[in-house]
Amino acid sequence: MSLDLSPFARAVQRLREGWARYQLDTTDTQIRDGLVQRFEFTFELAHKMLKRHLEASAADPAEFDAADFQYLIRSANEQGLLRSAWPQWRLYREMLSRTSHAYDESVALQVVAGIPDFLAEAEHLLAALQVRHPAP
Repeated sequence: MSLDLSPFARAVQRLREGWARYQLDTTDTQIRDGLVQRFEFTFELAHKMLKRHLEASAADPAEFDAADFQYLIRSANEQGLLRSAWPQWRLYREMLSRTSHAYDESVALQVVAGIPDFLAEAEHLLAALQVRHPAP
């Protein structure tokens, strides 16, 4: 099964661009807020692409259909798709959870501080998936 990675690739690129622009002026709250949103949709796409890959490559896709996030991450690590193990991905997920409840400037700053690590992780995942699912 071929996996269309183009939405995830675009999200990673947009996050990379947002990070570069934020570095030019870290006091620009509008850019920072946009960067947080880019993190959110890149994380969601990373999760979806990871799950789709695991389902597509499994002997029993139902194993991953109802799997919790921790199981997906551990399985992906076993396949060599990720740089980091469950504890780091749990932090990324907590970052996402904090952004989606209510806006708080201190939370936004904490999330932004974690974006470089997440970006490296997302780029690694994208590259690993591109090897397994080359574009036609």
